[in-house]
Amino acid sequence: MQSFKLSFKGNVYPRSDNSTLPLSNSDTRSSLSRFSLTRRCTRLLMGLILVCLFLFFSRTKATAPFRLQEQSLAEKHSLPPLYEEYHDYERHLPQHNLSLPFPEGRDAKFFWAANHVTISGWGNAMQELVMNAALSHVTKRSFVFDNFTWERDGPDYSTFNGKLIPTRIPLSAIISGPIIGSSFPPGDAAPRAVSREYFKKVCPNPTIIDSWVVNEHLRLDDNVPALEIFEKWVERLNSIDDPCVEIRQESYQLFEIWLFGSRRILSMWPILSKSPILTDFSWSPLIYQAYAENAHLFTPTSSSFGFLPSFMRPSAQQQTPTPLHDVHPVVKSKEMDTIPGLLALHIRRGDFAGHCSHLANWSSNWNGFNQFSALPDKFKVPTDGGWGVTTEANTNMYFKACFPTIEQIVEKVRNVLADQRRLYGSVKELKSIYVMTNGDVEWLQQLKEALMRVKKWDAVVTSRDMKLSWEAKPVAQAVDMLIGQRAQVLIGNGFSSLTSNIVMLRMLMDIPSEDTRFW
Repeated sequence: MQSFKLSFKGNVYPRSDNSTLPLSNSDTRSSLSRFSLTRRCTRLLMGLILVCLFLFFSRTKATAPFRLQEQSLAEKHSLPPLYEEYHDYERHLPQHNLSLPFPEGRDAKFFWAANHVTISGWGNAMQELVMNAALSHVTKRSFVFDNFTWERDGPDYSTFNGKLIPTRIPLSAIISGPIIGSSFPPGDAAPRAVSREYFKKVCPNPTIIDSWVVNEHLRLDDNVPALEIFEKWVERLNSIDDPCVEIRQESYQLFEIWLFGSRRILSMWPILSKSPILTDFSWSPLIYQAYAENAHLFTPTSSSFGFLPSFMRPSAQQQTPTPLHDVHPVVKSKEMDTIPGLLALHIRRGDFAGHCSHLANWSSNWNGFNQFSALPDKFKVPTDGGWGVTTEANTNMYFKACFPTIEQIVEKVRNVLADQRRLYGSVKELKSIYVMTNGDVEWLQQLKEALMRVKKWDAVVTSRDMKLSWEAKPVAQAVDMLIGQRAQVLIGNGFSSLTSNIVMLRMLMDIPSEDTRFW
């Protein structure tokens, strides 16, 4: 926003030596009356000038604070947000109180996974977060949550792809629900989650465990399901009397990418699908607000906001400001509906090309939650590659599923449209497209034009078209995930943790499996 300068220069009018109504020797008879008229006009003119000057300076004084505020905000927003108010909100959660009755207060037990993933995208962080929180819940220990962390220590800003990003984002800017401190359902005896700062205050000398003691022979064994590792940790934590338990920061994560990147994680679904960690999971008010401000781009208003509480729906006159700091779930995943007619596409570009090549060389499979048996699309891992080498044919196969070209995207969209007509006729026609992407604008314009040749869509919108607030921009992936979660049909990237988290939430919503597809 352009800042305004408050300096003022008075208007300088051109001076003239000529009288407004000049006298002439030939017109001396009317000189007196004309001079009197001139004086009256002059007085009137001067009066008008004084009134205008008064109004001008009054307006300048009234708007000066606003202009200064705008200038201050412009300067402040030259850097990404640090979410100070969110951090402060998390520090003052009501459960941070030793006087509370059991199972909180002085009777509380805690679980702090100090070794949680860092320097990773939100998709990787979220999948681990859910598992750690579920483990805490089952063992009746208060889950200790931390920031979405790029680097644990160091400056407030880091660099990613040449751009500044916040090094540590408070979870309350992204999600709400029991993971970050809301109450569990009635009758659930588990204590509420607490912040890392509170844990450090009340547990200065915790019992520290290296994950190796449990995971050493389990973590890389493809025959060991995630449920077995989970149950081993439940047994281990239940055997410890110390209320303060911490996993050594330098040790491997309890639940690693090798689990999430295979079908081994699916063994956890019977527990996760019934756990309040997921059933009461919600996106943050900030994410819902960003959605509400942009939903008109890709869906009719009537179907955009019905799932939101009335205070979050856009209106001509907003009665009360939306509270952006709240750990209580705004809309629980089980209560969310789909957006009729919306097709969401998850298309990774940029640095993902190198990742796809790496996946091909090591004959990797889709992420585990993208491999539910009920989902129609499957990926067959080639048997003639791996351990760092593969064939050209295999690489092409991986890129079609991982980094599709515009032609391959169009082909898949046509096939999905045909499948939808076969399943539902014209009852559930797909009318709009939302593309979750990090692609560049020029490439996305070519994609839009190609998709518009498939059929006459009401709208083809991408992540680049969203108008996000200063605070919403660094957490834009979560806005995309909300849209993908609610889309009538999703075509996701099977190798992406962001897609797999969306698929997990769609399965929780009981969306027909035929409506969740992959490249």
